[in-house]
Amino acid sequence: MKAVIMAGGEGTRLRPLTSNIPKPMIPLANKPMMEHVVHLLRQHGFTDIVVTLAFLPQAIRTYFGDGSEFGVRVRYASEETPLGTAGSVRNAMAELDEAFLVISGDVLTDIDLTALVDYHNERKSIATIGLRRVEDPVEFGIVITREDGTIDRFLEKPTWGQVFSDTVNTGIYVLEPATFDFIAEGKPVDFASEVFPTMLDAGLPLHGKVLEGYWEDVGTLEAYSRAHQDVLDGRVSVAIDGFGIAEGVWLGEGAEVDPQARLDGPAIIGDYCRIEAGAQVRAYTVLGSNVLVGPDAFLEHTVVHDNTYIGPSVRLRGAVIGRGADLRRGARCEEGVVLGDECFVGEHAVLNPGVKVYPFKTVEPGAIINSSIVWESRGARHLFGRHGVSGLANVDISPELAVKVAMAYGTSLKKGASVVASRDSSRAGRALKRAVMVGLNATGVNVVDLEAATVPLTRFLVRSIGAQGGVTVRLLPDDPESVAIHFLNAEGIDIDEDVQRKIERLFYREDFRRSFAADIGDIEYPPRALEFYTAALMASIDVATIQQARLKVVVDYSYGTASFVMPSVLAKLGAEVLAYNPYASTSRAAAFDPRERALTVSRLVEASGAHLGAVLDPGGERITLVDDAGHVLTNDESLLALLTLVCQHEEAPVVALPVAASRHAEHVVEQAGGTLVWTKLSGSDLMEKSSHPAVTFGASQDGGFIFPRFLPAFDASAAFVHMLGLLGGSGRRLSDVVHALPRVHISHEAVVTPWEQKGLVMRSMVERNKERRLVLVDGVKVLHDDGWALVLPDPEEPVTHVWAEGETDGAARARAQEQARRIRQYLR
Repeated sequence: MKAVIMAGGEGTRLRPLTSNIPKPMIPLANKPMMEHVVHLLRQHGFTDIVVTLAFLPQAIRTYFGDGSEFGVRVRYASEETPLGTAGSVRNAMAELDEAFLVISGDVLTDIDLTALVDYHNERKSIATIGLRRVEDPVEFGIVITREDGTIDRFLEKPTWGQVFSDTVNTGIYVLEPATFDFIAEGKPVDFASEVFPTMLDAGLPLHGKVLEGYWEDVGTLEAYSRAHQDVLDGRVSVAIDGFGIAEGVWLGEGAEVDPQARLDGPAIIGDYCRIEAGAQVRAYTVLGSNVLVGPDAFLEHTVVHDNTYIGPSVRLRGAVIGRGADLRRGARCEEGVVLGDECFVGEHAVLNPGVKVYPFKTVEPGAIINSSIVWESRGARHLFGRHGVSGLANVDISPELAVKVAMAYGTSLKKGASVVASRDSSRAGRALKRAVMVGLNATGVNVVDLEAATVPLTRFLVRSIGAQGGVTVRLLPDDPESVAIHFLNAEGIDIDEDVQRKIERLFYREDFRRSFAADIGDIEYPPRALEFYTAALMASIDVATIQQARLKVVVDYSYGTASFVMPSVLAKLGAEVLAYNPYASTSRAAAFDPRERALTVSRLVEASGAHLGAVLDPGGERITLVDDAGHVLTNDESLLALLTLVCQHEEAPVVALPVAASRHAEHVVEQAGGTLVWTKLSGSDLMEKSSHPAVTFGASQDGGFIFPRFLPAFDASAAFVHMLGLLGGSGRRLSDVVHALPRVHISHEAVVTPWEQKGLVMRSMVERNKERRLVLVDGVKVLHDDGWALVLPDPEEPVTHVWAEGETDGAARARAQEQARRIRQYLR
């Protein structure tokens, strides 16, 4: 006997899960619901199956194919317009010339189909309806039968006053071909409300059989969650992939559970999932394949579909999370929350009970959502952030996204342009840089491939060969799971905001230039790039002075690409070098912490009697200094120390500093008769201002230093070498310079600020302080006689930052807290 699976429903009550996938393809215990139906049919000998399709038919065709993979033969009947349950079956009439079974593709059941067929044949019925006794029959079609099994009457979705029986229509039928005589061709027709009542009125033998076993019409989100619970409780017999590691716990192929994670049954962990230390996966949780559960996350009574990222400390209770979703640190979803496919939920956002978020939507960090998000996003994510295009490797920043971003960047350049590309030593950087190169070549842009190289070397080569841009791909120093794609302009410095917006427009519109085969870009490998860089750096300093000083130094290369650059540089200076972590590593398990690394360098400096120690970040841009006494300099001390040495060496220096730099830096420049250029806090603005020919020195507040005469960008190698030159030329030890520095007292506060109120905060700040001295370079900086306060909205998160400087730590903290209190007043 053949079987017909009705798989054409849209599943509107299951949205947002069915917004972009047909209802029978929704995963249930990590398999599409229809796959469970196919498995049940094959168990009962139904190997010839016809599937009726309507909504998104290709998804079902692609998955099931001809059915051979599932041990059956599958054919399809598609309908152009919805034809109802009976109309869709009639659409497949050419395949059904004998008695056949009809079953829904979105039902979870293990009932005995063989018993239903046998009953049909014994009664010689024209139509036999599978019945089921339920506690709440109001939502179903009631079927009232006589003692001999013949059907007496139908009541389709009755009121409680009409409930004369608790036997309901399961939507499982055995039908003879004569049934087609009662189904009009090409029109929407329903079995329960039209065909069967008409056949009954015509006096034809219709029978109903109450079936034993489990049956659930998975038509609502509540039923979907309930069905998973029943599977885990063993109330329904279905195939679950994986092997049991404990009572009621199934673990898929390649899944990893950290020994310090907690896993309570019943639960299903899909293939290649990873559950990290401290995470708790509690009872009635189902994880699809390739799901990452971060440290200290908590999941209970939750269904998570494939390829989803659950960040650290995320809490999910009674939620359903769609395919490819991305939930960041501290996000929380309460009972009844449903996320559609590929939704993004920012850090510490809260979705309150019953909220539905439709596919591809964004919930901003810190948002508290009380109503469903259907059309709009609550806070759109920008493509570019403070680190370029950044995010979790292979989650946010996938090869597909890397190709598209590179195509957008390539489209913004002229065809035939050259772009220098580099990466760090990580595997993620290597894979994603290749994707970037593919995207650039596809738009007709040539790539000069430096392979693994520091960011400064990449910037230098862009300038020295006259390339039109550059791109570098590397892990973020403070997060080894995240990667950044960094774009450079023809000057080798970060692209500005105007170029970023242009790339974003091209990216979101997918308005990419596509080159013909003969115009696709080329790849070349530049010879002797490191030699040219080293020679140029040597030309910018007094090599003889450093050689005469016979300095001994300790350098931590942090397993980064600086280990390719610094040895050749230091060799030319005649310095005695104790190298630590002196090679590039393809994997980095922990976040880069320069202060922690500097403690080791400090001990080595003291033990070896070195003149100077340094920790270079993996990208070769920022440096943490250790003086000859083993003292690890803070970023503020490093800035003031280098600034002091530069101002003593240069006449009337021009210095570029971010507007949040200490007032002591301003005094150093003033005393040297120099000029101070305030910049925004962004590194790109600091580098742009430092590109001016008059600028002598630039510095950030996070260990980034710029010597523009060599390269107008952060370069840890150049900073270290210039420090050696300045110390050698002055005859001073770094510890003496540091000892003479004034103490810096800067405090920081952060105030959660909704995006739509950031403008209000800034306007209120200006109006309230209009009588005071203000610096309006970046944010609002209010000057006081003994310090200052700076209020600046965060460009990526719903936060307003407050920095304040005072005479003491307590004074600075009090000033920052006072400004934060005022901001909260503005918000109220």
